[in-house]
Amino acid sequence: MMIVTPVLTSAMQRTSFSQFKCPAARALDSVGDWWSILILRDAFQGLSRFDEFQKSLGVAPNILTRRLKHLTDQGLFERRLYQQRPARYEYLLTEKGRDFFPVLMALFSWGSRHIPEEDLAFLLSDAASGKARETVLVDARTGEEVTPENTSLLAGPAADDEVRARIARMRAWYLGIDA
Repeated sequence: MMIVTPVLTSAMQRTSFSQFKCPAARALDSVGDWWSILILRDAFQGLSRFDEFQKSLGVAPNILTRRLKHLTDQGLFERRLYQQRPARYEYLLTEKGRDFFPVLMALFSWGSRHIPEEDLAFLLSDAASGKARETVLVDARTGEEVTPENTSLLAGPAADDEVRARIARMRAWYLGIDA
């Protein structure tokens, strides 16, 4: 059974996915929400200071403060003092934060494929050559593109009987047999 735990943060209530067995759900718990993803996007473009994020996003200061604290608490940013009086901090991507880059590129690529071409203000390019990039998710061992048709789940080290049964049902569905 999956446990959903409501967590009260400030005046808003949200559901915590921290106890879910699914890595995607747990990753969403670390990242937070769309503002957090846009903050991470801006960090990959070189922004690191509160005022830079606020100017770029047009987000309310209280929301930005909460999101930066959450991302720091989750280990995606390191907060570093850059000015004593008044105290000012910059937010630097950690290794965990930098590991979010492929997720962001997948979202960017998906968005680019599904909005009208005339609305595309940004494209991806190779940093050295400037040539356009087209992204796909590939298996690091084989170089094969990862698709819904060639990918399934395996039981991980923490899998219990419920997880194993779910995987068996999904595999049976994929193979077209009754489980």
